[in-house]
Amino acid sequence: MKARPLRLTLRQLSVFAAVAQHGTTVGAADELALSQSAVSGALADLEQALGGALFDRFGRRLVINETGRMLFPRVLSLLEQAHELERLPLTSGVQLRVAASNTIGSYILPALLAGFRNVQSGPCALDMRIGNTRETLQALLKFEADIGLVEGHCQGNELVSTHWGDDEMLVVVSPSHALARTSPGSPGAAALRDADWVVREPGSGTREIIEERLAPQFGPLRFALELGNAEAIKRAVMSGFGVSCLSWHVVGDEIARGTLVALREGLPPLVRPLHLVLHKDKYLTHGLRAFTDYLQQNRPKPLG
Repeated sequence: MKARPLRLTLRQLSVFAAVAQHGTTVGAADELALSQSAVSGALADLEQALGGALFDRFGRRLVINETGRMLFPRVLSLLEQAHELERLPLTSGVQLRVAASNTIGSYILPALLAGFRNVQSGPCALDMRIGNTRETLQALLKFEADIGLVEGHCQGNELVSTHWGDDEMLVVVSPSHALARTSPGSPGAAALRDADWVVREPGSGTREIIEERLAPQFGPLRFALELGNAEAIKRAVMSGFGVSCLSWHVVGDEIARGTLVALREGLPPLVRPLHLVLHKDKYLTHGLRAFTDYLQQNRPKPLG
């Protein structure tokens, strides 16, 4: 069967993706090292070949329309495959953008990234960005990350979530805190309700645990201090500011040294699932498949 000649080119698809990401032909031209007229011409040729507009025009601003949004993930997948083909003759290396929520990115993934790199035979470039669960999922939806790992809920028809492991959460205070001195191990509902809580910002998996598992049982909790990462929360609690709920990956060493006390009795089970997340239209390169397999073979486990 004779192959039908393609009406589309990789340059046209690259221009489309760049314009979609920047919103202007000027920004796309800067990224691709092309003239603005070359970008405008390639975009016009692509829309003509497809038989319809891919952007709504508002002056110099180009806003991707419904048709463009439908094509965008497929175009990115094709471009990634083309880049992979370009690298095949020269290297079998890995280049990955990893997004992770705070606890995973700061306390679990670093050792796994080192282990994965050590088992690669070729070059391995790993770029990790750390945010809360909401920010991590947004990076996947915008194709700013190849893979995401989160502690919180994962929702959305465009994302595919796989259970990766489990994480135990611990309610902790300073040894000098009243909860540790007067009722070690069993704080009581009233004491927890009246305590000053140090919490993460909305959108984080750690905040969800407090709001969904602890607040319904003990009543409205007093959020006295909101901080943007677990390390800052841990240090605030160690200083005696209040009480918090953090992953054992974050506080395990401090509990072992006695600089933090875990309150356990009378508390509900606080084991949360960890998820590995991909965009449903993400093309699985050789490197991404290898990294996903490695993570599945090295799943984190809860303390208990």
